[in-house]
Amino acid sequence: MRSGFRKKREKKNKNRKSAITVSIIITLVFFVLFAGRLVDWQLIHGKEYKQLASRSTSYTVKTDATRGEILDKNGQGLVVNTTHYRIVFDKLYTDKNTIDRTTLSLIDLMNTAKQKWEDTLPIEFDSNGKFVYKKNSDDEIKQILSPDFLGMDENTSAEDCLYKLAQRYEINGDYTKTQLRNLVSVHYNMEITDYSNSNPYIFAKDISRDTVGAVSENTQGVSGVDVQPYMIRSASDPDLAPHIIGALGSITEEEYQDLTDKNKEYSLSDSIGKFGIELAFEDELKGVGGTKIIKKNSDGTIVDSVETIDAQPGNTVYLTLDSSLQKTAVKSLAENVKGAKSQGVSEQKAYGGKGYGEDCETGAVVMLSVKDFSVLAAASYPTYDLNRYSEYGDYYVKLAKDENSPMYNRAFVGSFACGSVYKPCVASAALEEKIINKNTEIFCDRYYDYYPSNVVECMHYHGNENVTGAITQSCNYFFAETGRRLGIETMYLYSEKFGLGEYTGVEVEESKGFLAGRDSTSWQAGNTVQAAIGQSDNAFTPLQLATYAATIANNGTRLKTHVVSKITDYERTNTLKSYDEVVEDTCGISQENLDIVQNAMLQVTQNPDGTAYSMFGDYKVKVAAKTGTAENAGSDHTTFICYAPYERPEVAVAVVIEHGAKGKYSMQVAKDLLDTYFKSGR
Repeated sequence: MRSGFRKKREKKNKNRKSAITVSIIITLVFFVLFAGRLVDWQLIHGKEYKQLASRSTSYTVKTDATRGEILDKNGQGLVVNTTHYRIVFDKLYTDKNTIDRTTLSLIDLMNTAKQKWEDTLPIEFDSNGKFVYKKNSDDEIKQILSPDFLGMDENTSAEDCLYKLAQRYEINGDYTKTQLRNLVSVHYNMEITDYSNSNPYIFAKDISRDTVGAVSENTQGVSGVDVQPYMIRSASDPDLAPHIIGALGSITEEEYQDLTDKNKEYSLSDSIGKFGIELAFEDELKGVGGTKIIKKNSDGTIVDSVETIDAQPGNTVYLTLDSSLQKTAVKSLAENVKGAKSQGVSEQKAYGGKGYGEDCETGAVVMLSVKDFSVLAAASYPTYDLNRYSEYGDYYVKLAKDENSPMYNRAFVGSFACGSVYKPCVASAALEEKIINKNTEIFCDRYYDYYPSNVVECMHYHGNENVTGAITQSCNYFFAETGRRLGIETMYLYSEKFGLGEYTGVEVEESKGFLAGRDSTSWQAGNTVQAAIGQSDNAFTPLQLATYAATIANNGTRLKTHVVSKITDYERTNTLKSYDEVVEDTCGISQENLDIVQNAMLQVTQNPDGTAYSMFGDYKVKVAAKTGTAENAGSDHTTFICYAPYERPEVAVAVVIEHGAKGKYSMQVAKDLLDTYFKSGR
């Protein structure tokens, strides 16, 4: 047996030696072949290959991708691309000995045609013809004078700075002061935009067709200067939905580094989404740039140009917005904010004092589909012109200084005291927890003073009220007592299930809002009665209020709220992603109790004592609703939530008019939206 083991071991060792021998032989063969190739490259044909290398150089140039478009749910363009023209300098083709003369010729041509060229140098002439720094350019001037750039003293004059820049760019010649300044500006722009063999310089953008012809004629035979078509991205209706669509802006160094770390291809001259859909769907919209390999010989002549990778346009993003509904939302909101203010000013003049709505300036509205919680319309007032928006322009400065903050998305981000629209949530929780039932009556004598430090005043003397009557007539006394019995913790736990104080899931920036008790920094038992009528620290976004209304309409099932419908390829032929409904939560209320609350909300519009009867009592479809008035500094906010039709809910609406004082204006915005929705025969 031992001899058998010995033979097997000897055979195994012999096989191992054979394998090692074969490996060594293969390795030696590779070394011999490689050494032979080196001899061929360096000794036999070395001079030939060296001459070839000196005669040609290859450059890889990136080509831009067209950014994807943004459409409404019906395919109507919200942000689309249109063809425009620009003048481009391509370093691979330009003659450095003639580039300055060509540049001056182009500037003269642009000035004659009254066209702008990219002139960002923060040095200009004063009225006496002296060089001075431009106003509001301190940061840029500081950067130019810094050790990393010119390395000059911070008190250096504009003239000394300009001549130092001229030296930096080796600008030599007998130029006038204006010509010198313009040449320095172009070279400075080239430097800060990373002009290189692989990155052309854009001298002028969006030039007219007449200028295209003039430039083409004047640059015939001039290499490196070209008029190129390109796409300009613009909003079809620029003040329709700027807060949701968002905008592009110049990439910052921090953003560039972060994207580079994630292996995403960007350059410092790129623009990226800064907010809204443009930011949230940057990866989908951006597209993929192409590459082109250009070969030049030793004297700079192009010998070959090959497109190796074609640029791929970005994808198309379909929103859930309906343009017709959105137009109504924007128009009606503006009219009713102005209407509330106008009436407030008139009443203030007539009666004196404050609180009539004279300070009403702003508001927001959201309409959702009950079927899938998609955003059909969402407007914030005041709005602004998306096409005029630029993060560095004068219009942006004007918007930023506006006390009414037009760039603020009140519909999704603004959190407001909600008032009595909160009462259906409290009623639902109290019914489910058996704190009350549908027949429970509470006597209202206008002043609820269980907590002397938190006396709640009711608008009317209601006497005995049950839950239906308390919602119909918006009895503060009933809900203060109900809230006290329920307790703040139970109250806010049910609120969360309805989506109040919770993120809705919408794809763009939103606020979480504030829930009294849960989010309060200090709390006393007496605060609970204020919270129960929608006061205290309760503050919700119009988007949350619309989601809350839609949840009631949807029999307690809360879906994920969304503003994107689908994503297709650029040509809109292939659907790449679609957004299906997602259940976020159920409110935990039985159908029996929900029926009680839903019927009470119907009585708000159908009962002559209902707070919205005057607006919806004879409306063509039955509307379930709740009105609200929220106390705050200045005139009261007015709020309104509703859904319709009552029997088979299709849409839910929430309106907040800050300092609106009169509820009819917030109700009118909702009515206008319902008019548009049902008029279209949806």
